[in-house]
Amino acid sequence: MVVIRLARGGSKKRPFYKLVVADQRYSSTGRFIEQVGFYNPVASGAEEKVRIDQARVDHWVAQGAQMSTRVKNVVKQSQAAQA
Repeated sequence: MVVIRLARGGSKKRPFYKLVVADQRYSSTGRFIEQVGFYNPVASGAEEKVRIDQARVDHWVAQGAQMSTRVKNVVKQSQAAQA
């Protein structure tokens, strides 16, 4: 199954996540099909906290991809901030 999930990066105590479309069988930080955005939970000041390519997320969901629980929350917060 194809999933949209977070892949952790960044250094110790400074997490940075990429929103990726990947096969469920691959490791969470391993191979992925496409990167559709990023999420920086420790952004401060003028730093960008979230960037999501909503058209690509909608495309993958239409193709049957499942979003993880955390990704659903991040997408919902992003849409609320843009509105």
